[in-house]
Amino acid sequence: MAHIRVLHIITRLIVGGAQENTMLTAALLDPNRYIVDVASGPQTGSEGSLIEEVRARSISLTIEPTLVREINPIKDLLAFIHLIRFIKRGHYTIVHTHSSKAGILGRWAAWLAGTPVIVHTVHGWGHHDHQHSLVRALYIILEKLTLPITDRLIAVSSLNAEKGLHDGIGRLEDYVIIRSGIELDRFRHPRVPRSETRAALGIPLNAPVVGTVTRLSPQKAPLDFVQAMGVVAQSAPETWFVMVGDGPLRPQVETLVTELGLNDRLILTGLRRDIPELLATFDIFALSSLWEGLPRVLPQAMAAGLPVVATAVDGNAEAIEDGVNGLLVPPEQPGELAQAVIRLLHDPQMARRMGQAGRARADEFDAWKMVDEIANLYENLLREKGLKL
Repeated sequence: MAHIRVLHIITRLIVGGAQENTMLTAALLDPNRYIVDVASGPQTGSEGSLIEEVRARSISLTIEPTLVREINPIKDLLAFIHLIRFIKRGHYTIVHTHSSKAGILGRWAAWLAGTPVIVHTVHGWGHHDHQHSLVRALYIILEKLTLPITDRLIAVSSLNAEKGLHDGIGRLEDYVIIRSGIELDRFRHPRVPRSETRAALGIPLNAPVVGTVTRLSPQKAPLDFVQAMGVVAQSAPETWFVMVGDGPLRPQVETLVTELGLNDRLILTGLRRDIPELLATFDIFALSSLWEGLPRVLPQAMAAGLPVVATAVDGNAEAIEDGVNGLLVPPEQPGELAQAVIRLLHDPQMARRMGQAGRARADEFDAWKMVDEIANLYENLLREKGLKL
């Protein structure tokens, strides 16, 4: 059986769910069947970079300097031309795009290059309710125009597919649901004991800890998390708090932490890659996002056995079943987030039960399951095209 050449295109390789999904897919697809390359723009930023980790996994990576996140007509045109040439030279049978900019430019470049199979993963739509209406409409129009050249849209949650359908992007048969996968063993078996990580952070061994792993960016609403933890601190003064991650809102986060008097027990770790070890130090995981695809950090927290409090948006509500493995609260309501956390702090039995339920359900998000489903989709699309490879 011949090898299938696959190219994954993504706008940037920051530390994030879409990027880790792409990296794991490229790393775990069967090398006896697929030759997989990744093309990415050069930007990283305060969120951190995955470029070195991608290369450390022996994934073939090409950086395209003109592929940038911002709308830039000159660079966008150059990126488009360069991608067409790159795809033609690579003789790819499948082009699989990720993220909004790469999803539009990459799919059209693949179509013009004559690529037989074109797939796009929706890790969360580029349009959302917090945008200017004209910007949102433009993104929807671009997705509608690009859909006819797309063989299949992968949605990481059924709610993402429902949102696309509601906005008139395609029909039900255009979508397939493949949940974003994680390496479960890393989160079920941290390499450093909880006591050791807590000591390194300066947290008392027996203190309750509420933590989050997030980007400090508007989408993730980190200021809502801090505001909520200020309320929790008043109700449960023995509690400590941890925020893992970085981003453009870090100065505002630091200012609010000081204003609320949380400097002595809210730890901002910055960027870290030892997420399994950090999750092992938490007792409760909280996420304050305004919109999401299906954030990989939720199944990571579930695999770590943590009860979760999350905003009831998009894929959050698919990973977390309210009252079973966590609690869901409205977005932009830090008071509601705080009360849900306080409820779990005051009821350790319920918290333990929810953590156990989450750990049991985490198998649905295994990275190998994700890659198997993607490979099955590739093979089905090849058969549909009559390609016997």
